[in-house]
Amino acid sequence: MTRIRRGGPGDAPLMLAMLDGAVAWLAANGRTGQWGSEPWSRDPRRVERITGIARDDEIWVAEVDGRPAGVMAVAPRPPSYVAPVDEPELYITLLVTDRAFAGHGVGGALIGKARDEARAKGAGLLRVDCYGGGDGRLVEYYRRNGFEPVAEFKVGDWPGRLLSQQVGAAEVAKPAGGTQPGK
Repeated sequence: MTRIRRGGPGDAPLMLAMLDGAVAWLAANGRTGQWGSEPWSRDPRRVERITGIARDDEIWVAEVDGRPAGVMAVAPRPPSYVAPVDEPELYITLLVTDRAFAGHGVGGALIGKARDEARAKGAGLLRVDCYGGGDGRLVEYYRRNGFEPVAEFKVGDWPGRLLSQQVGAAEVAKPAGGTQPGK
């Protein structure tokens, strides 16, 4: 059973460990275009990036049978390399699953949590970006989870894809017009 808990700055080492595992898996499968072949935990810039995300963004940790299985970070704004939009949104700034739990629906559960959080915050738009090169499997993963590609971009030589989905913001109760009865 997957349980999702609120995380925070103390989860940065967990996030780095999951990213290191993902890099090792990608490299072992000849897919180094996404994140290279070196562990994130050995690159001071990447460590600072993840530490910043853990400090500044909202962190959610998926656990399966009490074991951390995936981590997601969300923010009310996109990263600096993506143009902001003119409507309330929630942006998935990080989504990574421990390879031991691949195929168990952990990423999908975290995306579902992002949808719920977007609605609760009154945001009708959920966006994410991902590696847009290679065989396109990551873009297809997000499509299967309700996202549609909306733009391509590059950060240096790294090809990215921006994806979005409408989530239908929760309606905030508004006071009825006019006066109240008896007043």
